[in-house]
Amino acid sequence: MQVLRKIGRLFVIKSNWEAYLIIYALALGATSRGASYLHEYPGTGGWLLFLATTGAVFMAGAKILDCLKHEKAARLATAQETRLPQD
Repeated sequence: MQVLRKIGRLFVIKSNWEAYLIIYALALGATSRGASYLHEYPGTGGWLLFLATTGAVFMAGAKILDCLKHEKAARLATAQETRLPQD
């Protein structure tokens, strides 16, 4: 069970740097997919699909960064609650 927990921690985004790397990878995949849409559907339809794929990355990236901010605030709140009161 300990090994599974350690492997599971590899898939948790812990810092903004990791989030930016993941968002960059998503953007590369989205632009690649969008380029194939432009090739498959020339014209306005292809451009709309291209914009949809890149727009999805913007929304996902914002959600990832927002979740990191909320998780950090929750950890700080928990740390303050567990702190012993000063006399």
